[in-house]
Amino acid sequence: MAKYIMFQGTGSHVGKSILTTALCRIFYREGLKVAPFKAQNMALNSFVTPDGLEMGRAQVAQAEAANIIPAVEMNPVLLKPTGNSASQVIINGRPVGNMSAKDYHEGFSLKAFSAVETALKKLSEEFEMIVIEGAGSPAEVNLKATDIVNMRVAKFLNAPVILVADIDRGGALAAIVGTLELLEPEERDLVKGLVINKFRGDVNLFLPAVKFLEEKTGKPVLGVLPFIEKLGIDDEDSVSIDDKISNAGGEIKIAVIRLDKLSNFTDFDCLAGEPDVNLFYATEPGEIETADLIILPGSKNTSADLVRLRENGFAEKVKNFAAAGKPVIGICGGFQMLGKKIYDPEKTESDYSELAGLNLLPIETTFTPDKFTRQIKISEVDFNFSESRINSKNLEGYEIHSGVTKNIGESKIVAAGNVFGTYVHGIFDNDDFRRQILNAVRKSKNLPPLNINRNVRAEKQKNYDRLAKIVRENLNMDLLKKIVRASSEN
Repeated sequence: MAKYIMFQGTGSHVGKSILTTALCRIFYREGLKVAPFKAQNMALNSFVTPDGLEMGRAQVAQAEAANIIPAVEMNPVLLKPTGNSASQVIINGRPVGNMSAKDYHEGFSLKAFSAVETALKKLSEEFEMIVIEGAGSPAEVNLKATDIVNMRVAKFLNAPVILVADIDRGGALAAIVGTLELLEPEERDLVKGLVINKFRGDVNLFLPAVKFLEEKTGKPVLGVLPFIEKLGIDDEDSVSIDDKISNAGGEIKIAVIRLDKLSNFTDFDCLAGEPDVNLFYATEPGEIETADLIILPGSKNTSADLVRLRENGFAEKVKNFAAAGKPVIGICGGFQMLGKKIYDPEKTESDYSELAGLNLLPIETTFTPDKFTRQIKISEVDFNFSESRINSKNLEGYEIHSGVTKNIGESKIVAAGNVFGTYVHGIFDNDDFRRQILNAVRKSKNLPPLNINRNVRAEKQKNYDRLAKIVRENLNMDLLKKIVRASSEN
């Protein structure tokens, strides 16, 4: 039977996902068979498992850190916001429909907990240790009655909880004390320790605050973790885009248009990590004028984002950019927008039954209620792009999209001069393909080509080890293991 440790937070984006990733790596390196778990994830960054099921991207990174194949049991409930306080609800990797926040919380979430129980039972039978991540705060009183991701999970498993606070945003001490105060007594008893995350400066100056917290709450502080620059680990959702540090000195300037319903922005992290790339997310049309390459990313609502691009002036700027012979790339929803037409006869995505695309690629897309989720392997791509020939072999990625698009060949790429598009997420993680695309842009700027100097997949493994080392050095692992043992014996 598995042992458990759970990280809950005083709020969103305090570091629960990263700590879960770190503990997965630490326990894996210690020889344990460990798995991550998050009952319910709300995110537009998702992934497709080998069996074609969809799950949150954060749990995929955690599974990679644990050196196991991602499975939907690690994230049985996934909510993908579609706009207007509504989300697509995905249970065990398959969509079951779109629901308003009210309908989900008042009529469905507790039913979804049965999937959570089943997933936990399976994982508990297969693994020795499960590292569990909560969501938001367990003390959000308006959501507690139907919450299925925080204390309901902890009570179901009798799992010890470590409460995490982000000191970088300020108010961490008050957030910890306030969160504990708002918990019910039996919930407070499950909190076995505290962690202060994202600390900058001399930790010795913070020791009086540590003493105060321990005396005030009766809970031990297991560690004060430093702010870690350039983690190089996939983020859970777009809130972290603002934290990304751009390589301002890069010779190639890449503008990713920040769509309202932007999804899977992790597609571009590997591009941002190239030494010759300055990648940024454009929120105003004028920002893309100085770019060397424009990327239209994935979208959870292609029709709404396409309409918005026309309203805010981005559409015209992109068309002018392409007309000037500059390179443009579309991924998934962005690929659909680059075509001639988008049809939605059943109005599955919006109230528009037909929309004109940007007319930069010879494709037309028709939305259907079906959703396509599958991993992709491409033996070879061979096409012209921006006066360069792109030829790359053995590419891997995955598709997550609604809609059937005409004129896609086996290469999964449609190209026309200085524009190309694809449904394949993760295509830039392929080192040879990524460098060929960047060298095509370099050629358009009369810059010499560069050799491949990175292995993205190997870098990820090094980043997991780096994260684990930092956390191990700053977290009282002996006390944490003692807490795990004590809870498993009860």
